[in-house]
Amino acid sequence: MTELQQQIHSAGPRGILARGLGRSYGDAAQSGGATVLDLGPFCDIDLDEGAATIRAGSGVALGYLLRVIVPRGFFVPVTPGTRMVTMGGAVASDVHGKNNHLEGTFGSHVRSLSVVDGHGDLRHLRPDHESEEFWATVAGMGLTGIITEVTFDVLPITSSYMAVDTDRFDDLDSLMARMSESDSDHRYSVAWLDSLSRNDRGILMQGDHAPADALPARLAADPLAYDPRAIATAPTWFPGFLLNSLSMRAFNEAWFRKAPKQRRGELQRLADYFHPLDIVREWSRIYGASGFVQYQYAVPDSGAHVIKGSLERLRAAHVPTFLTLLKRFGPSNPAPLSFPRPGWTLALDMPADVHGLSEVLDELDAMVLEADGRFYMAKDSRMSPETMAASYPRLGEWRTIRKRMDPEGVFASDLSRRLGL
Repeated sequence: MTELQQQIHSAGPRGILARGLGRSYGDAAQSGGATVLDLGPFCDIDLDEGAATIRAGSGVALGYLLRVIVPRGFFVPVTPGTRMVTMGGAVASDVHGKNNHLEGTFGSHVRSLSVVDGHGDLRHLRPDHESEEFWATVAGMGLTGIITEVTFDVLPITSSYMAVDTDRFDDLDSLMARMSESDSDHRYSVAWLDSLSRNDRGILMQGDHAPADALPARLAADPLAYDPRAIATAPTWFPGFLLNSLSMRAFNEAWFRKAPKQRRGELQRLADYFHPLDIVREWSRIYGASGFVQYQYAVPDSGAHVIKGSLERLRAAHVPTFLTLLKRFGPSNPAPLSFPRPGWTLALDMPADVHGLSEVLDELDAMVLEADGRFYMAKDSRMSPETMAASYPRLGEWRTIRKRMDPEGVFASDLSRRLGL
């Protein structure tokens, strides 16, 4: 801790940034010319089974944490779509998951944070004490201080399996209607969309934790078994040109037809339901050397038309999307920069080298902002300061709190400089 405080006091003109696993899709974990601190040393875990809480160092990776707590009958309150995130990163990005419509973001389940601020002081923040600083740090992208420890609630479970209901829809309107109607029917819900089909057909996958007494005999002997493994590693030489509208249309057709029209209570392993991309190491290599852009926005229910409109615009521009996911969002938390808001969120992965992509996304930006929507900083690589300010009307409030915690602007990233935070 002393060394960390010394680093803060001796920071150079480009400042300091804490870095976890560095898996943000944009420049949130980058800071050219700055001191970038590895959170790896902050790796302690203390599970209080009686209180159903855990105290974890900010450098603890979700993948490692799950290996510790799942066999002991617990799961995290919120998980993003990958295990490749640290606890500090989960707070700084205020990650969301398939249960946001009912249970909010990761930050909504945090009991306390230990943060070293810009003065070099170690502060213990709680949502009911010094709450302004607490909520400015949640979703604060590491710009209010260095998170060293996180205490949060965990969810008791009796098995490491999910009971999943699957429904296949031939058009987007029917799919969204079902999602709106069934908001409270399942703890978890996500829809995959075939964004290259004219009707934006899709597959809705809703799940709940399966109780141990519902498992068949072959699984009941060890109901909390948990050992997720990657089955392959994407090759470094993968030719990105293979990802085009034609190949993706064929893949989407096969994926859609593979799903049942309706299936109830299918048992799936936790890792398969929550973290399917982690099955292939370095999966992003499939986009080739040019890489990919992930674009995610949230709109209120009154802006639901933006979902269909944005997909139609991408299709007209012949932009192939490798992964298109739709989710419902529930109530927001008090964090000024938290991304989720009641309504809808759409996330899309697109090859970065598509001709005219930047101009098309500028058009989508305007559609989202007109509908009172916003964009997710943790996945952003292209937002402008003006778009950021329009997306987050409480940005000025957050800046005031940040200035109090870090008056000299010690904590900075390439994202914070790009967005003028």
